[in-house]
Amino acid sequence: MDDCLFCKIVKGDIPSNKVLETEDALAFHDIRPQAPVHVLVIPKKHIASALTLEEDDVELVGRLHLVAKQVAKDLGLDEQGYRMVTNIGWYGQQTVPHLHYHVLGGRQLSWPPG
Repeated sequence: MDDCLFCKIVKGDIPSNKVLETEDALAFHDIRPQAPVHVLVIPKKHIASALTLEEDDVELVGRLHLVAKQVAKDLGLDEQGYRMVTNIGWYGQQTVPHLHYHVLGGRQLSWPPG
């Protein structure tokens, strides 16, 4: 999508602090971190949210999880643990209409989150 913030980041029109990039995914530091480590993992393909996933996206979503796992390992979160979450819709606090996973860690996270 031409007006999608994350699609512009994928294209390189907007800079990001990249952590990891694969053929179909991009991971970069969130500009408003909510934890000492806060990375977003996005598909390069525009998908509005988890609600709009199609059967053809199953393998892509699996690869996004593997990218998140690698990000957590590379940033030293894998031993103590981390949170991986996707927000969906207005009530879920999804602020960018492009599927993305937040990888949060580096401190004890509280529960419930909201």
